[in-house]
Amino acid sequence: MTCAACVNSVEGILRNLPGVRKAVVALATSLGEVEYDPTAISKDDIVTAIEDAGFEASFVQSSEQDKLVLGVTGIASEMDAQMLEGNLCTLKGVRQFYYDRTSKELAIHFDPELLGSRALVDMIESSSYGKLKLHVKNPYTRMTSKDLEESSNMFRLFTASLFLSVPVIFMKVICPHIPLLYSLLLRRCGPFQMGDWLNWALVTVVQFVIGKRFYVAASRALRNGSTNMDVLVVLGTSASYFYSVCALLYGAMTGFWSPTYFEASAMLITFVLLGKYLESLAKGKTSDAIKKLVELAPATAILLIKDKGGKVTGEREIDALLIQPGDILKVIPGTKVPADGIVVNGSSYVDESMVTGESAPALKEVNSSVIGGTINLHGSLHVQVNKVGSDTVLSQIITLVETAQMSKAPIQKFADFIASIFVPVVVTLGFLTLLGWYFAGVLGGYPKEWLPENGNYFVFSLMFAISVVVIACPCALGLATPTAVMVATGVGANNGVLIKGGDALEKAQKVKYVIFDKTGTLTQGKATVTTAKVFSDMDRGEFLTLVASAESSSEHPLAKAILGYARHFHFFDVPSAIKDAQIKGLESKSSAWLLDVSDFSALPGEGVQCFIGGNKILVGNRKLMTENRVAIPNHVENFVVELEESAKTGVLVAYNNDVIGVMGIADPLKREAAVVIEGLKKMGVTPVMVTGDNWRTAKAVAKEVGIADVRAEVMPSGKADVVRSFQKDGSVVAMIGDGINDSPALAAADVGMAIGAGTDIAIEAADYVLMRSNLEDVITAIDLSRKTLSRIRLNYIFASAYNIIAIPVAAGVFYPWLRIKLPPWVAGACMALSSITVVCSSLLLRRYRKPRLTTLLEITVE
Repeated sequence: MTCAACVNSVEGILRNLPGVRKAVVALATSLGEVEYDPTAISKDDIVTAIEDAGFEASFVQSSEQDKLVLGVTGIASEMDAQMLEGNLCTLKGVRQFYYDRTSKELAIHFDPELLGSRALVDMIESSSYGKLKLHVKNPYTRMTSKDLEESSNMFRLFTASLFLSVPVIFMKVICPHIPLLYSLLLRRCGPFQMGDWLNWALVTVVQFVIGKRFYVAASRALRNGSTNMDVLVVLGTSASYFYSVCALLYGAMTGFWSPTYFEASAMLITFVLLGKYLESLAKGKTSDAIKKLVELAPATAILLIKDKGGKVTGEREIDALLIQPGDILKVIPGTKVPADGIVVNGSSYVDESMVTGESAPALKEVNSSVIGGTINLHGSLHVQVNKVGSDTVLSQIITLVETAQMSKAPIQKFADFIASIFVPVVVTLGFLTLLGWYFAGVLGGYPKEWLPENGNYFVFSLMFAISVVVIACPCALGLATPTAVMVATGVGANNGVLIKGGDALEKAQKVKYVIFDKTGTLTQGKATVTTAKVFSDMDRGEFLTLVASAESSSEHPLAKAILGYARHFHFFDVPSAIKDAQIKGLESKSSAWLLDVSDFSALPGEGVQCFIGGNKILVGNRKLMTENRVAIPNHVENFVVELEESAKTGVLVAYNNDVIGVMGIADPLKREAAVVIEGLKKMGVTPVMVTGDNWRTAKAVAKEVGIADVRAEVMPSGKADVVRSFQKDGSVVAMIGDGINDSPALAAADVGMAIGAGTDIAIEAADYVLMRSNLEDVITAIDLSRKTLSRIRLNYIFASAYNIIAIPVAAGVFYPWLRIKLPPWVAGACMALSSITVVCSSLLLRRYRKPRLTTLLEITVE
């Protein structure tokens, strides 16, 4: 694919196939993503349809688990290859296989219910008695090698074209000043001079051998009823080449020798190939983010082998792509964690910065979760794998970045429209240029002195027309958006901000309101009980046991805080700084102190209710008490008000419809909250806080961080209504939540940002996933969006201005006054450089640095 017109053609072909639900093709990566019904069409049919249309296509990867591509080493002869194929034929569960003797790759389709991938590899290696060694081919590595192969091929074509074109230019420009060489070129050999024969021979190779790819691409575009840049190149070079051939033949027959322009054809193809080569290198750098993410995963892992009793009997090194759920892996200091899992033995600090963006190493002990691709710093760990393949955090991050780079921003529609009409318009302009200059000359509109030596009006006009055709460049417009989006999503991923698409990237720069959830977003999400007051004759310990028992089945953060407080009260000898893993162990051993609970129910936005020993227990807010007709005494109400005015949450406890106590719970604000809110205001964005908490607590928290607009006592389902209320006037609204209970609001918002989603990044409702629990990333997301859209607009301005200025210059509009004339080969060089300039402009986004906390207040509205 060479430009946006090719993308439109391929997408049209795919969408017209039966069974294809969705098809997206990216110009910058030359990758396509197809969602299809396997009962209606196969992936091979999809590849065939693309190839039938004249485009090259190959299968990269899919969600299917029944195919394995292996690299094979150890095959020295045809007999070894036949032995491999014979062994595969005898393996139960192997459906189909193909061994490519050139690339030494083995593709196997197998039944995953009968045969696992690791077992399959082990059986093949054992059947060869250790002679063959197999390693799984990573699909991303295979894609990278294909990109390198394409760049290398383009470089070879360019160097070959340059090698043949330099002598043509040398004979045209240098030789006339060297009498001896020039006399040899003027020597007649048959009907033509020696120089004519050499020019014709050299340029013919360039035109039809090296330039064959342009003819093939142009023909497939025309066959599909579309036009692209290759059509312009073929038209320009063919016109120059065939005119020169006709001029030679005409001179041989009539004796009137017109000037030839073989050098224009040769140099035009040379410069276009140079542009394509440089463009492929530049586009390769736009996808560096994915390459870096892929490189995070280690190539191998150490598998611990256990006997039936669970005792470790040995260890072996295996391919990391053959890891299976349940495997116990050994991770030694200084190596990468091969896959997601749970630590079952050992303790160490792990550097997770490359995945989550958190710079401080995280302590990992027994029962701690670890992420594949992170680095074990000190101790040795035994990790039980629970996620492999596409389920791992790293794979999901890569998938999100890939999806974002495949998606089209709405602003791309402008380029797609221009691409659909660009080539026909340019060809028409070229034809009008030819007619305009020709008839102007015939009618005496300009002097004959302007004509080249031995030239005529047609030749003079033709050179202007060719320059118009070859200087026009639809590629620069087509690359303006996708390259910038690719770089931006990669930069975002490196900074812990995962962007799900160009649409989200474009909308974020228009955000007018940012709605924050309170708990876990503005606050640390680490609720702690600060007060426990009993308003009855019940013993304090009995009261805490009752409340803890009621909350023991709840997953709410406040419930966990109450349970932890009660546990610490009953087991006061346990140090408060005890590690999480030890607390979990203590909880399981000492759960006997909790009372039996029946008829438990959690009421969202209210609290919990249950029965203990036949007595009805209510733990929650005023709304829960009111709905159950529980009267709240004045002295209790006053105590709760005091808590709320100090930014704490008051939790009421009722026993058989009588309030028996209140617990005060505080959730500290994040240290950066106030500064980020102020920074958003400086950016022209209005912050809003929405919470299910009561009005007094909500206002106290909002006042502390500097938010004026507060919506309190909002049920989880009502948060989406709050979002819609801000959207009524057409404003773009962003919602910041934890990505779980805020999913309706995240989906309703124009831009949903799931914050602190570290190990749960596959949140469908959010447009952005902020890997860290740091509010600074909200600023980063909006700031990166604004910088990216500014870069896209700059790219469009440059690409449009280039064509608006270059086409009139090439058409000779200024020639009568300034004598400015672009030879076709110079026009070709300009065309090639225009695409490179746009890609390099997008690559400048790689220098993006997110605003620091200390400089957030210096941000102003652009």
